[in-house]
Amino acid sequence: MAAVDDLIERHQETLSRALTALTDRDYWSPYPEFPKAYGESGPTDGKAAFDGLLNSTFELPGHPAAGDLVGTEVSPYGLELDIAYPRAEVDALLAAARAAGPAWADAGPAARAALCLEILARINARSHEMANAVMHTTGQAYAMAFQAGGPHAQDRGLEAVAYAYAEQTRLPRQAGWTKPQGKRDPLVLSKEFITVPRGTALVIGCNTFPTWNGYPGLFASLATGNPVVVKPHPRAVLPLALTVRIAREALAEAGFDPNLVTLAAERDREGIAKTLALHPDVRIIDYTGSTEFGDWLEQNATQALVYTEKAGVNTVVVDSTDDYKGMLNNLAFALSLYTGQMCTTPQNLLIPRTGVQTDQGAKSYDEVVADLARAIEGLLGDDARAAAILGAVVNPAVLQRSAAAASGEYGDIALAPRVVESAEFPGATIRTPALIKVEAHKPDDRAVFLTECFGPVFFAVAVDSTADAVDLLRRTVSEQGAMTATGYTTSPEVERQLVRACLDSGVCLSLNLTGGVYPNQTAAFSDLHGTGANPAANAAYTDAAFVANRFRVVEVRRPA
Repeated sequence: MAAVDDLIERHQETLSRALTALTDRDYWSPYPEFPKAYGESGPTDGKAAFDGLLNSTFELPGHPAAGDLVGTEVSPYGLELDIAYPRAEVDALLAAARAAGPAWADAGPAARAALCLEILARINARSHEMANAVMHTTGQAYAMAFQAGGPHAQDRGLEAVAYAYAEQTRLPRQAGWTKPQGKRDPLVLSKEFITVPRGTALVIGCNTFPTWNGYPGLFASLATGNPVVVKPHPRAVLPLALTVRIAREALAEAGFDPNLVTLAAERDREGIAKTLALHPDVRIIDYTGSTEFGDWLEQNATQALVYTEKAGVNTVVVDSTDDYKGMLNNLAFALSLYTGQMCTTPQNLLIPRTGVQTDQGAKSYDEVVADLARAIEGLLGDDARAAAILGAVVNPAVLQRSAAAASGEYGDIALAPRVVESAEFPGATIRTPALIKVEAHKPDDRAVFLTECFGPVFFAVAVDSTADAVDLLRRTVSEQGAMTATGYTTSPEVERQLVRACLDSGVCLSLNLTGGVYPNQTAAFSDLHGTGANPAANAAYTDAAFVANRFRVVEVRRPA
């Protein structure tokens, strides 16, 4: 197929460089993260494209649908979206995926990788449009929506494609086998090793990071030969709907059935995710969201390979630091970014009640908490700057938790949340973080801080000693799960203890971050997002284990 051959040649350099990056683990990205890299008119053109989607029906030519339209998105910035999507009909979607699958399976790893890279390149070219879509469905501020929802999400998709290609080509396509028989003629066979996809994949999208969390599974499944049904979160349909439309266009132009990628839009509270998840055709599920539904998927969708990222309690241990101001500023930004609506945001800060040693002298527990509160206030004192860092609150439950913290329900208030007004978006729902003082030994306090409190509520936990903090970190991760752990110490022995605790409990650790890298940020091709070794997630973005089980190798052998 000439079109496919052209795509293989066009994207070979990017694929080769991505394969190298998987081994090097240094910084690399083919997708610029700076908005100006997309042309002088990029922001204006992207905004115009987004505006053209508002108050309209989202077209997906040739897409199987039930005939009616659905739309439930409301921008947390107060903008009316009013976008209607073709409602999914489960049997029609899965029948279309089933029909599209054989030709895609036969295409082979190189062709599939090239098509995936073409899809990603087309998505990348529309990063400003995607940024607006992400911003107004998730509440991310524009700069974050552009980076995390655009190039950084695309990086994760490409990373999955590279791993998929590497794992599928680990065995040769053909091999000769000759076994000597002494004086007799040798035994000679020719052997083929053929990758066989597992079956239709289901991606269940989340509200906060629909592309960043959705692309690893989507592209890992597609690159390994599986059709993909994308079921977006009802409050964040548009980013994944755009992704599906772009993918369908690229596949059709290359001569493949566009129903290799379909959109499962639903009515409010229709519950189509459960119906899809239990269907015997669905053999792979990727899910990001609540522990309750993640556990349900793992227990009930037994016909499928289920990858979940669920709730966790991310912890910081503060023992000592040689850059007190840098530590405070780093933590202030990490806690404020996107109003804490990130699965990697620290929640609990474990601080010895006897205090910590710093380059500014000994600091008591109360002083550390007060200084951190001042650092957050200083960072967010200007409303325009605060809005650009915080974004908007997307989930009513997050607002409820913020209000509960403000009322003193969770404990002593070291920093009360406040409402931030946005001149650009007067209807935006924006809140600053709340910092709550609690005691590690009090049962009532433990009942609060040892569960995930998703959003802008953070706990300064007074512990008896650094050793107790390390022990509490280990137990929290093992029992509640975590996507990140963070430590600050100048002691080699404490560092050793922190590393040991994180190895024992299965969580990635950041140590002594005081500059422009934050504990809640991970970089594709270098950092692993999650480990799959604690209750917060059963897989990592992205490693070989995340892709290798999405296909099998079938051997065909015959006499040479």
